[in-house]
Amino acid sequence: MNEQFLHVLQKAERLLDRLDAILPRPLQAPEDWGSALAWRYRRQASGGGVLEAVQHLALMRFDDLLQVGDQKERLLANTRQFMAGQPANNVLLTGARGTGKSSLVRACLAQFAQQGLRLVEVDKSDLVDLPDIVAILAAAPWRFIVYCDDLSFDEGERGYKELKSILDGSIAAATPNVLVYATSNRRHLLPETMADNLHGQRSEDGEIHPGEAVEEKISLSERFGLWLSFYPFSQDEYLAIAQLWLRQLGCPAKQLPQARQQALVWALERGSRSGRVAWQFARDYVGRHGLAKPKRKAAPKSQGAKAGRSASNTQSAPSAKPARRASSQKPR
Repeated sequence: MNEQFLHVLQKAERLLDRLDAILPRPLQAPEDWGSALAWRYRRQASGGGVLEAVQHLALMRFDDLLQVGDQKERLLANTRQFMAGQPANNVLLTGARGTGKSSLVRACLAQFAQQGLRLVEVDKSDLVDLPDIVAILAAAPWRFIVYCDDLSFDEGERGYKELKSILDGSIAAATPNVLVYATSNRRHLLPETMADNLHGQRSEDGEIHPGEAVEEKISLSERFGLWLSFYPFSQDEYLAIAQLWLRQLGCPAKQLPQARQQALVWALERGSRSGRVAWQFARDYVGRHGLAKPKRKAAPKSQGAKAGRSASNTQSAPSAKPARRASSQKPR
């Protein structure tokens, strides 16, 4: 009898171990926020989520971002306010593709990492877990930018209401050490149709007040306190950006006039004069002509190398001190 009971107990324990392996686990904070500058939220097959350190991060410098001077100054000022514990806004960066929206966010991280800024990237498909993520960040003695790249929603897509609640409108107060920075090619993050403009017409689905549905669609972007718009570059602006990256990658000054003509052909073939296209051309030109200076291979280290030395180097986190918490006292 005792042997049978022991056998059943062992089988029950094995079953519990298997169930424990497949059941979703609550989100846990990393053991050391200082071990990396950026973190990425990943949803697991079991249904839970995990914050993974980004080991290879391409940081940018503000000085390397041309033709976006006004946007640069406003984003820098907003982030500086946030790091100083002053009131600051969530930011929506919208406009033409390849014009530096994501690069500006990465430049903010590089600029303020030593002061305790960290970045957490959340894919739009994982925004349903945003309240849990923010709850973890609120308990940490650092300041965080929750970063959503290429943000837009289709009709009925999940995550929209969770993001709205975090930005503004929830009964809970805003988390003082968390801001949301999002980039999008669309200013209005939900699709609009021609029927949305026909308020006087009867809605096909029988809705009595279709105008209110339209207001709901545009209300998400309005919850971002700061809007930064980006526009396509002119030919001269595109060439200036291409020249900057050519020099950064090691192209001699005497070859710049020749590269200029090829940069125009490259943009014509791509059908775009964006900063991204200029960067891609510079990499192609310098690599094709073998102009890049060989870099010495760094000796391996037990911990990640300090960040913030170069715009294009692969970097990991410095040993920065945690930022002080913002005061909950209202500004006068």
